[in-house]
Amino acid sequence: MKVRNISERSRKLSATGYVEWVLGDLRQKSGMHVVTSIDAMRGVLFAENAYSIEFPNRTAFFDVNDINCTITGDRTEFLGRNHTLSSPAAMLRTRLSGRVGAALDPCAAIQVGFHLAAGEEREIIFRLGSGKDKSDAEDLVHRLRGSTAARNVLDTIWQYWTQTLGAVNVETPDPSLNVLANGWLLYQTLACRLWARNATYQSGGAFGFRDQLQDVMAMIYARPHLVREHLLLAASRQFEEGDVQHWWHPPLGRGVRTLCSDDYLWLPLAISRYLLVTGDTGVLDEEVSFLSGRNLDADEESYYDLPGRSQKKAGLYDHCVRAIQKSLTFGEHGLPLIGSCDWNDGMNLVGKEGRGESVWLGFFLYEVLLGFAGVADKRKDTDFAHLCRSEATTLKNNIQSHGWDGDWYRRAYFDDGTPLGSSINQECRIDSISQSWSVLSGAGSRERSILAMESLDKHLVSREYGLVRLLYPPFDKSELNPGYIKGYVPGVRENGGQYTHAAIWAAMAFARLGDNRRAWELFTLINPVNHARSPSDVDIYKVEPYVVAADVYAVAPHMGRGGWTWYTGSSAWMYRLIIESILGLTLEVDKLRLTPCIPKEWKGFKLHYRYRETLYHISVLQQLGEQKPDDQKTGDQITGGKLSMKLLVDGNAQKDNAIPLCNDHKEHWVDVRIG
Repeated sequence: MKVRNISERSRKLSATGYVEWVLGDLRQKSGMHVVTSIDAMRGVLFAENAYSIEFPNRTAFFDVNDINCTITGDRTEFLGRNHTLSSPAAMLRTRLSGRVGAALDPCAAIQVGFHLAAGEEREIIFRLGSGKDKSDAEDLVHRLRGSTAARNVLDTIWQYWTQTLGAVNVETPDPSLNVLANGWLLYQTLACRLWARNATYQSGGAFGFRDQLQDVMAMIYARPHLVREHLLLAASRQFEEGDVQHWWHPPLGRGVRTLCSDDYLWLPLAISRYLLVTGDTGVLDEEVSFLSGRNLDADEESYYDLPGRSQKKAGLYDHCVRAIQKSLTFGEHGLPLIGSCDWNDGMNLVGKEGRGESVWLGFFLYEVLLGFAGVADKRKDTDFAHLCRSEATTLKNNIQSHGWDGDWYRRAYFDDGTPLGSSINQECRIDSISQSWSVLSGAGSRERSILAMESLDKHLVSREYGLVRLLYPPFDKSELNPGYIKGYVPGVRENGGQYTHAAIWAAMAFARLGDNRRAWELFTLINPVNHARSPSDVDIYKVEPYVVAADVYAVAPHMGRGGWTWYTGSSAWMYRLIIESILGLTLEVDKLRLTPCIPKEWKGFKLHYRYRETLYHISVLQQLGEQKPDDQKTGDQITGGKLSMKLLVDGNAQKDNAIPLCNDHKEHWVDVRIG
């Protein structure tokens, strides 16, 4: 903080820094165990909670760059009786008492008094941090003291974010897209989803097996080493039987073992994508140990404990093989068993007796099988590659035989064979993700997938309120009991509200079909910036417009209201929607391909891509001619025409319409013309 006296007389001022210690999960629980102390020579406040189960040695500190300060570790003293943080009693006194120790309502308050002559300026730097133990905390305080050290740290942080967020920089005609793609989405993904794993609307702290694997896939351009690290971390949470912890808390790894059927499949999917982009096949040989723990009992859906560490180790490739083998369990219709849930955790009773099947999981498993078959080919594991392709073919046929409902794909089958997501259902007649993944996986026939997406548009897209429902109608009064999803208010969260993950998948599916109008329209509907363009919009949406919300309500009187923000994997998927589906960027080791699906109103866009230490400046110009009648479909969906492209790198035409990448520490200019 810098204070400058621009008046013509001297001023006597004070600056006070104040924090409340938690050092646990809830201040009400941990406060009685927090002990504060002071380094009298330096004026540093320390705080410890020796009763913390997992962090008993951690030592937090609060410090200021002025030894002429007064302090207190007593919140009661600082606030005063019947006072609040907006008017604490301490601000009416000339100094703080210096009280620290045990049995206090713990806080850390440091007050610096100073004089400023006319025209004089003063800089005051507060530091809040935590060390592994008291010695580490003291070392941090010592190293970070002084304005130079503080500025150096701040500069390092600025450089990190500039490097990370600048790996891909876009310039499009839509400023809201630019501000999301060039900063907020990756920041939300990295800072909140991967690091904090916690936000105002949801206090968590855990890693979700499927959750953070989805998140890291968006980091592939900016921080591929983070993707690699997380692949190995996720593999370390797999049991010998092939299933995984649904979520776990570091550092010890307490978590929950479930019968969730899609969790473990995200590992081979993420690895297939990582290898396609980086070519880092060496990661497959990295050995990772398994977890060990008891299997679930017949009447158990899940249990929470601290698993053991198995003596068995295997390469990352073998971890993926176990996951896929674990998934090859099918029901009466030849579709994958849903277990205690699939992607939608709220549908935990669809297969409670062990016979329920998931149509969506069929699409997802098909995608995993074909992607990993390519990985097996490169490993020369021909037997497993053949198994993957054979199972995928069978699965595709079973989906066509038993997943189609007439105008859209069904969502699942209950244990007794009752369909879910069917026209015969009073509630949840249609579910979004089966339609989207019929396109994204390629397991749906093109004719049926186009019709399914038309049905999604008709029944689930609300242009009036700017949202895309997950399913419709919501669960409420019918006898169908899919699980705790029914405990949500109809139209809220998974129960028929917009679940933004699924809304993004729908936009990606339209882009995959070449339907640029509806891909862009859905992005515009779910773009958080567009929910705050006027005071009336703000009154409806009510949450931050610069980060993605996990859900949007679809029930009166809260239509269009945002649910929890920040802590949602939708930020990673929205980044991929923009960069990959709309702008069409695809990285293949040392080649960059562009297959844009942009609005016809755009003349083009620019994209700056940093490949290691080399910059590629890409300019895309759209030249639209007249469409032929047979190239048009309802909603401007192009089903017959193909994208024509002319691509030049530094003035040289490229025959395969790919940008060759080389790390020569230079700048390269790419011109792309599409039509």
